Amino acid sequence: MSQTINRRNFFAVTGLGLGTAALAACGGPSTAGTAVKTTSTDWSKVTPAAKITFMSSHPGKSGDIEAALIKDFEAANPGIKVDLVTGGANYEEVAQKFQTAQAGNNVPDVVVASDVWWFRYAIAETVMPVDDLLAAVGDKSSEFNETLFGDYNYADKHWAVPYARSTPLFYYNKDHFKAAGLPDRAPTTWDEFATWAPKIQAANAGNAGYQHAYQYPALAGYAGWTLQNVLWGQGGGWSNKWELTANSTASVKAMTWVQQTIVKDGWAGVSSKDAVSDMTAGAVSATVSSTGDLVGTLKAAKTANVNIGVGFLPGGAVSASPVCPTGGAGLVIAAKTSPERQLAAAKFVSFVTNAANTAKFSAATGYMPVRKDADMSAVLATTPQIQVALDQLKVTRSQDYGRVFLPGADLEMANAAAKIMNEKADVATTLGALQDKLDGIYTKTVKPKLTS
Repeated sequence: MSQTINRRNFFAVTGLGLGTAALAACGGPSTAGTAVKTTSTDWSKVTPAAKITFMSSHPGKSGDIEAALIKDFEAANPGIKVDLVTGGANYEEVAQKFQTAQAGNNVPDVVVASDVWWFRYAIAETVMPVDDLLAAVGDKSSEFNETLFGDYNYADKHWAVPYARSTPLFYYNKDHFKAAGLPDRAPTTWDEFATWAPKIQAANAGNAGYQHAYQYPALAGYAGWTLQNVLWGQGGGWSNKWELTANSTASVKAMTWVQQTIVKDGWAGVSSKDAVSDMTAGAVSATVSSTGDLVGTLKAAKTANVNIGVGFLPGGAVSASPVCPTGGAGLVIAAKTSPERQLAAAKFVSFVTNAANTAKFSAATGYMPVRKDADMSAVLATTPQIQVALDQLKVTRSQDYGRVFLPGADLEMANAAAKIMNEKADVATTLGALQDKLDGIYTKTVKPKLTS
């Protein structure tokens, strides 16, 4: 695992076989045997199609705002109709349906693609590079947030546009903190929270149904994503570029700390389904969840008469910052359609992510606006907590290669976390087994395709 390679060189590889066993476990698409070659098109000679399909999982409970944006788009573009299709309950289900559609001639034109999935589509050439298409519809792509748009760049092309982009946030019950005599803010570090947690738990132990000062997110909900925060804070991680570090001394130390908060210290638990729902129900005092949950959580908390605060993710003993990963999803345009549909899709993608509409989408969900020129003043006037997400975006960190570029890795990470956090398994042994599994995925399905 000594070989290191930059992201662009890795993505320059075409025809990457991702290993059917690992992909079956993750429920995502294979990139083998479905490639569609992209060709140069003179878009000035193309007339947009009269109808396209948008496949989404409606991230952040965005179904209503997506429908509203489609209605606005159709009003502004009366010659184009957009059919909104639910591809599944999450990114993985959408990925599977998009892959299945490749076998026929009726693929969706615009698809929601998460941080883990978009590059597999690009390598398989089942999606189009968007630069020329955006230019053809008059979109100034320079107005996208550089970090978020840059996430989709390889081989000097962009293969998606940012859409439902997020970071994790620290959510906490203000009243629970106040009862414990604590400041109304997120902890600066996890060590600081470890001194707060017993006070929080003791002060609120008499509340009906109360469980813990802190609730780890459900492990099936992208544990590999949120746990990067704790790993990075201790100097560990899933990988350092292509060098896997899941069982490094620092990573073992970080996950040992996680286990101790549950098993030894007893002030933390693990959600079985939805940690933010546990918090708005008053069962726990704090958790970590996506910015995409922000608006929905605040609404649920208001209904339940729970006072919620949000803050940056806590730092660790080794690194206070940056310890926050970016995440979320972008929009891709299918390659296996006609130029007419691709041009109509580009008009739609440009419209729903423009400055005004990304602000509307942010207001409805809590996801970050993806354009630098988005006017967030009206949004912040009604939901000032979104400012925290905007500020934290400035101190984010690119995710570990080991999570986002190894097929099936996220599932393996969640399984290892479950053994450590729920089954009290030996941390070093469990992370050693995880390291071996990740190394096997890398060695068999990725390394042979890398260029030097």
